[in-house]
Amino acid sequence: MVSTAPPFGNRILRPLARTTAIAAVITQAGIAVTGSVVRVTGSGLGCPTWPQCFPGSLVPQPHPEVAAVHQWIEFSNRLLTGLVGLVGVACLVVALLVRPRRRRLILLAATMPAGVVVQAVLGGITVLAGLAWWTVAAHFLVSMVLVWLAVLLVAAVTEGDAPPRWYLPPPLRGLLLTATVTLTALLIAGTLVTSAGPHAGDAATPRLAINVATLAQLHADLVVGFLGLLAGLGFALRAVSVPASSWRRYLVLIGMAVAQGVLGAVQYLTGVPEALVSLHVLGAALVVMATAALWTGCRIRDEMTAVTLGDTRPLASAGTT
Repeated sequence: MVSTAPPFGNRILRPLARTTAIAAVITQAGIAVTGSVVRVTGSGLGCPTWPQCFPGSLVPQPHPEVAAVHQWIEFSNRLLTGLVGLVGVACLVVALLVRPRRRRLILLAATMPAGVVVQAVLGGITVLAGLAWWTVAAHFLVSMVLVWLAVLLVAAVTEGDAPPRWYLPPPLRGLLLTATVTLTALLIAGTLVTSAGPHAGDAATPRLAINVATLAQLHADLVVGFLGLLAGLGFALRAVSVPASSWRRYLVLIGMAVAQGVLGAVQYLTGVPEALVSLHVLGAALVVMATAALWTGCRIRDEMTAVTLGDTRPLASAGTT
């Protein structure tokens, strides 16, 4: 009788791979939130050089023109980047150790340290460009992409490498994709609102030269569109009887999206207080996580075998996993 139990090493490595992937989700979202704290406190040039904080020093130094609190806020954000990098490297190392080798798992894991390199370069450009609005916006958007990829990495630990088989018929997959594209546009619009508004940096930071009310209206319209798509998706998911786990993921997403919309409205009506800005960034990361989790929960990937290699049939029963 042939044993189907995983090798002893994998009994340790697969849980470890999942743990490091979850840590990547948390740290990638965390660096976006701390980045928002840097922005709303006007601390982006608390360390005016990069990679050093001041010429000749990696750490904050007493300076007559730069308040210590701004130095330490920016420096702490840079330190967190180091933690994100360590977690990313851990993801890749563990993925490489899992046997048999999993190409998709390794590729997703590799995006974590690669993303940190991209963010570090962007961080340097941001400082050297004097916090130009487009560099700050790019910083945030890359973080959201990495949050999405980290959620896919969590799912990949227990998936195979075969093509996905969906619980959803093609029209509903299109609806889910449309909602995801709308979320992307929503995130971009959010960065533009910030870039034109009071929290793009300190008073000397150049703003995006577009009326902030116009951008806020665009952002609000996209929120309404996103919620409408999610509502339609919810009715459709019930109609096709997706597994309970997929439905739970949908409920988490719609709850997060509604809460984020309410938070955004409160933030706008109360004059965009600093604390709510950072909470809104956290909410954005949570909505991205929930959307990615729903995406992965609406399909399965089998192990790559001779049998499954050409099997891209829809699942025979939406209730099986």
